[in-house]
Amino acid sequence: MHPSLKTLTQQATLGQLSRRDFLRRAAALGIAAPFAGSLLTSQAFASTATPQRGGILKAGMQGGESTDSLDPASWTSQVQHSFGQSWGEALTNVSPEGELVPRLAESVDSTADAKTWIFKLRRGVQFHNGQEMTAADVVATLERHSDEDSQSGALGIMRGIESIQATDTYEVTIVTLEPNADLPFLLSDYHLMIQPNGGKDNPAAGIGTGPYKVVEFQPGVRQIAERFEGYWNPDEYGFADQIEIIVINDPTARISALQSGQVHLINRVEPRVVDMVQRLPNIVINNTSGRAQYVFPMHCDTAPFDNNDLRLALKYAINREDMVERILRGYGSVGNDFPINKAYPLFPDDIPQREFDPERANYHYKKSGHNSPIVLRTSDVAFPGAVDAAQLFQQSCAQAGINMEVRREPGDGYWSEVWNKQPFCASYWSGRPTQDQMYSTAYISSADWNDTRFFRDDFDTLAREARGELDQARRAELYRDMAMLVRDEGGLILPMFNDYIEATLSNVGGWSANPMGEMMAGFALSKCWLAS
Repeated sequence: MHPSLKTLTQQATLGQLSRRDFLRRAAALGIAAPFAGSLLTSQAFASTATPQRGGILKAGMQGGESTDSLDPASWTSQVQHSFGQSWGEALTNVSPEGELVPRLAESVDSTADAKTWIFKLRRGVQFHNGQEMTAADVVATLERHSDEDSQSGALGIMRGIESIQATDTYEVTIVTLEPNADLPFLLSDYHLMIQPNGGKDNPAAGIGTGPYKVVEFQPGVRQIAERFEGYWNPDEYGFADQIEIIVINDPTARISALQSGQVHLINRVEPRVVDMVQRLPNIVINNTSGRAQYVFPMHCDTAPFDNNDLRLALKYAINREDMVERILRGYGSVGNDFPINKAYPLFPDDIPQREFDPERANYHYKKSGHNSPIVLRTSDVAFPGAVDAAQLFQQSCAQAGINMEVRREPGDGYWSEVWNKQPFCASYWSGRPTQDQMYSTAYISSADWNDTRFFRDDFDTLAREARGELDQARRAELYRDMAMLVRDEGGLILPMFNDYIEATLSNVGGWSANPMGEMMAGFALSKCWLAS
């Protein structure tokens, strides 16, 4: 059998390729339709697409550091996110289509003013220590992430909550400070994993309610979990006997690990090597468009970035089209210096696209009065191609008469010592299910992850109003006003929205596109399986 046809057959039988697409691609290889069709009998097609249990499912991932922790409040990278989604669960999930999906909460109701929310919990859900989850654990979890000393990535969300109360053993009532129509979506945040007593006793114990329980945790090296036999939802999650994440920050080493069979899945395939990887036998490229973005945040409260003319100079000095073509190789789209794209409902599509304009950049640069080199920090772990992107930025700045110095930082410690610490660096965001969650996590003044130090009372007021606005037309107007403030006065340089490009071996079943985040929004290890 032609090796490419063998790979296509495996993809189709694992549900990674439709029958129509299989026949079309087989025809492109010169394979006659009757023969190709005979490879996929209806019985075989149906049976092999059914989840299979057993085996050890391994992922090679970029994003691990020696400073990683099992405390959900501290999670900042995709390794922590993916491992955390295997052993922990939040009250809710958001589907790939953007719809609310109950998880530990069985149902959600609210009062008409969207200020009081009632979450009815599933009964009989066990933690990995054998204890049953109750409303007391949910309340304690949300209280811990509301603590100003928690340094939780969800603190910006929790500051909008007035009270959290267990009104029954299996019922929690949450009252917000202002109306918040998106609260159930916000509580799907991956930091808000429900833990025994909220994790107050030991937040890094790694005890949750998920399909896998933690067996081994070596920060920056490997993380292992085994299937939890007491899991409440085994038909949808947890098919492998064991899962393992091996931290492989080097992109070439990740591909080699996949090709050799050391791992079954990898994240962050660099766009420049996609064509090469697609030609390798038994490897499948999975490409998903969504809300992810590669960015260069500036601290608005730190010189020289506290000068809006300097910020505008840098925004006009970046060549977005060139970056999409040369860094993303077309696997993405241009950004416009606010964190929302057409993947979000109520996207303001009438905002003019900011173009590369060296003359205008030079005008704002001279107006700022700054004349020293501007230091931009970057690293291979910031995003695929981040070092090359920084160098392209440096070159386009030179065309505007702006002297930029690119400093390449080591990968280990980048997310703990550079991002959100240094005033100008390369970074990425996975996006969030709703506009409000994106803005609440990273742009309102009280957000701990406000990595542009954009502190504006007028913006916060707009965010509060939009959060409680039930009229969609008015809400869209408010979101447009917020986008314009961030775009024209904030510290965000967003040149491109990136696709997620990941790869699996062809014997991995259950993979599905999810625009909410990398590795199926963190659920790949919990929802995929190994075909025998």
